[in-house]
Amino acid sequence: MTGHGKSQVEEFVSALLTASRVLVGVSAASLAEAEDTVTITQFRVLVVLEGSPDVTVQALAQRLAVTPSTAARTVDRLLAAELVTREENPSDRREVRVNLSAKGRELVAQVTARRRAALTRIVRRMPAAQRQDLVAALSAFSDAAGEPPAGGSEHSLGW
Repeated sequence: MTGHGKSQVEEFVSALLTASRVLVGVSAASLAEAEDTVTITQFRVLVVLEGSPDVTVQALAQRLAVTPSTAARTVDRLLAAELVTREENPSDRREVRVNLSAKGRELVAQVTARRRAALTRIVRRMPAAQRQDLVAALSAFSDAAGEPPAGGSEHSLGW
């Protein structure tokens, strides 16, 4: 890689770090009203469960890149808050499946709506001509990271 290429990569990384501070701020603000209910880590679990219904604790742990015991403890806390349900698989009682409860689904919808509104306000302040370039760059970045697209649904923003 040339010196110029490295400088472009460094410039892009710096821009991403700055943008990530904005996104973390938006995420934290969107979750502020739910702070007494869930942490940001627990909310991430809820979002993963929304996109992966009827998932095992083992599969949830893999998706979150945590140990199964960490995932199980988080599920236990979310179960106590009535945000998820947990059921044994009738054909294999060692396998436990986790899903969002109605209360969990509502929390994800509320937080996601707040996050979508905040991001919409920011995007509208951007010059219109640069929005498409941003979409292309962020899509390429997400593809390189292996992150599935969020789509246009109110509930599929990710976390």
